[in-house]
Amino acid sequence: MPSQLPSQFSSTANIQSTRKALRLQIRQARRSLSDEQQLACSQLAAKHTLEALISRKVKCVALYLSNDGELDTQPLIDGLWQNGVDVYLPRLHPFSAGNLLFLRYDKGTQLLKNHLGIWEPKLDITQMILTHQLDVVITPLVAFDLQGNRMGMGGGYYDRSLSNWQQQHRPLPIGYAHDCQQVEALPCEHWDVPLPFIFTPSHCYSFEQ
Repeated sequence: MPSQLPSQFSSTANIQSTRKALRLQIRQARRSLSDEQQLACSQLAAKHTLEALISRKVKCVALYLSNDGELDTQPLIDGLWQNGVDVYLPRLHPFSAGNLLFLRYDKGTQLLKNHLGIWEPKLDITQMILTHQLDVVITPLVAFDLQGNRMGMGGGYYDRSLSNWQQQHRPLPIGYAHDCQQVEALPCEHWDVPLPFIFTPSHCYSFEQ
């Protein structure tokens, strides 16, 4: 069921304060899921997401390592590896603040925690891929609505990485989230990049025009 917005989220509320409060609400909802629920959800989401990706014959997929109650991506990563798909992880750009690099990820990749407390690959330019060379980028998100709008943590990293995807027709962005992260409507900014697909444990939402 979609999360209901509390009454204090009125149409006259400041967008930034509304987004901040909504982030707190949804992050708490996903953190409240038990380990058993997390495991079941991650397996269900991985199953139909993998089927969709394999049907598109993808070769290079970027996703992320889960954090803070996010839908666990490891079952999906394992499925991609088993099907011969190259997997890439984001890391913060060392010289360009607010931007991401994508590096190949396999079982031997050395991971380090960044200043946000998120695991990322150690910098190795031989393992780097340009964003437009990826087939798909599976994005983390805090909340989404049924117009395909996505709200992240506020850093804008993925909005910058995906800002030109419609002109270049790649990489295809796909949201990945728990069902409890759906809300009725999101307060959006002009730089927010809507998603053509969002996958949850129970649904495959398509917003393609």
